[in-house]
Amino acid sequence: MVLMLDHVTKRFGTFTAVNDLSLTIPEHEMFGFLGANGAGKTTTFRMVLGLLDPSDGTITWKGKRLDYSTSHLIGYLPEERGLYPKLKVRDQIVYLARLRGMRKQEALKELAYWLERFKVPEYENKRVEELSKGNQQKIQFIAACIHKPELLILDEPFSGLDPINVELLKAAVLMLKEQGTTIVFSSHQMHHVEEMCEHLCILHRGKPVVQGGLREIKRAFGKKNLIIHADFRLDFLKNFPGVVKAKTTMEGIELQISGEQTAEDILKDIVGRGFIRKFALEEASLNDIFIEKVGDSFE
Repeated sequence: MVLMLDHVTKRFGTFTAVNDLSLTIPEHEMFGFLGANGAGKTTTFRMVLGLLDPSDGTITWKGKRLDYSTSHLIGYLPEERGLYPKLKVRDQIVYLARLRGMRKQEALKELAYWLERFKVPEYENKRVEELSKGNQQKIQFIAACIHKPELLILDEPFSGLDPINVELLKAAVLMLKEQGTTIVFSSHQMHHVEEMCEHLCILHRGKPVVQGGLREIKRAFGKKNLIIHADFRLDFLKNFPGVVKAKTTMEGIELQISGEQTAEDILKDIVGRGFIRKFALEEASLNDIFIEKVGDSFE
């Protein structure tokens, strides 16, 4: 295990931003960090980076406390843009890479690789303010990982990106993970976490309300989603035993049900009533779990 947060609390005056948070983030893995705005995610990241000291508890990386001597091992992509708008991309990246201990030539070589990978080699000598928001995000990502950190923290990495650039960035993140980087990322878009993370933590008002392996979390939740498309009315299923929630759609109905037995009972009931185009039983989504545990939708 690599990154450990042990009973970490952060107070600002009378306000507690992070409350008794204990986490173990495995090496070479992608870990999802979820929570609504104000849940304490960014404060936690800033403590991991050594920018804020915990009020209580300890944070260690491979058994060693984090401070400025370990900062070259960490890469950070903040949620808000943090680049110098007047500087050229090349000068900006070289400056930040040198702060992390890289030589200029090494930094330029890495920069050329990343600009090519992100299909923007012509941006090397452009000022940051000349770039679109999405392309600024790419440059900021390069700044976070150019020094090949062991731990990479990504705070809302996909915000403001169009679908093509989301896929480009996602592929880059997965490549870094395969190369052995430990990655912690927060996202408002649950499906990204669901797709990319094996372990996760949901924070609510500074406290973890769900944490562990994605598979185990879904299994423990127990409820399933049932989607039915049919050529007859399905409204009566809203009151069917075992149905927790129901939403009618243009094609039919979407149900949250207590378990597989309910699906079997529903199928027996509707067979023979008419043509059934779709009957699909699915695991609960991360969004379903979030809404139940936090009491509010993420989006």
